[in-house]
Amino acid sequence: MTLSLAEDLLRLAVEAGAILTTAESCTGGMVAAAITDVAGSSAVFERGFVTYSNQAKVDMLGVLPPTLDAHGAVSEEVAHEMAAGALTAAGATIAVSISGIAGPGGSDFKPEGRVCFGLATTKGVETKTIEFGALGRAQVRAAARDEALSLLVAALRNP
Repeated sequence: MTLSLAEDLLRLAVEAGAILTTAESCTGGMVAAAITDVAGSSAVFERGFVTYSNQAKVDMLGVLPPTLDAHGAVSEEVAHEMAAGALTAAGATIAVSISGIAGPGGSDFKPEGRVCFGLATTKGVETKTIEFGALGRAQVRAAARDEALSLLVAALRNP
């Protein structure tokens, strides 16, 4: 499924003349890897940011420390700033961001399996949160990767 999603994404990106970038935390580059697994990805994939720490989010993507302090890294507010920052830093036309709690662990307020996504285009930024549940670290990360690819595909299908 991941390969076909990535292949669809690249086809749509080429057709649209889009330039893609990713900003990942809990997935550690899995979305960028899925995209670059497809031959010809260099035509549309600019770069990927793996910003696992809060400091990396600030330094590489321009996430504001007050946003992190007020909402925490796993929040739609931070996912918004990550996506917008990646779009700008890469000079891309579409960016996806991911920040979540893959597990094990979590808290009453931010449970294991919660993942926040941002999707930025030149028209603006949209965010969403999905509660994947305590599926296990590998399964949450894979589900988040596939959701990010699906968000990019949907955005390119319906600009």
